[in-house]
Amino acid sequence: MSTKPMPLALMLTIDQISQLTGVRKTTLRYWERSFDEFLKPARTDSNRREYSLEDLDLVKTIKRLLEEEHLTAQGVRLKLGEIRSGRV
Repeated sequence: MSTKPMPLALMLTIDQISQLTGVRKTTLRYWERSFDEFLKPARTDSNRREYSLEDLDLVKTIKRLLEEEHLTAQGVRLKLGEIRSGRV
C-alpha cells in the first residue's frame, strides 16, 4: 500500500499579501469588511489571517478594479459577482 503525501495549501500572512500587492494592511482589513462576500481569509487558532493564493488573486483583482478601472465599491461588488458567476 503506497501512501501519497497530501499537498499542503500555501497560506500567506497579511504582511506577505501587503508586500506582494502593494496594498496596505489597513486597506486589506477594510476590504474584508467591504467585500465580505468575496474576501474571507481563513483564521488560525490565534485569530491571525491566512490568505490563500485565490485570496491573493482576488486582492489583485480588487486593486485593479478600483485603481485602473476606477469602479466604486458597489461597482467592484457587481463585477466580482459577474466574475464568480462566470458572466465575464
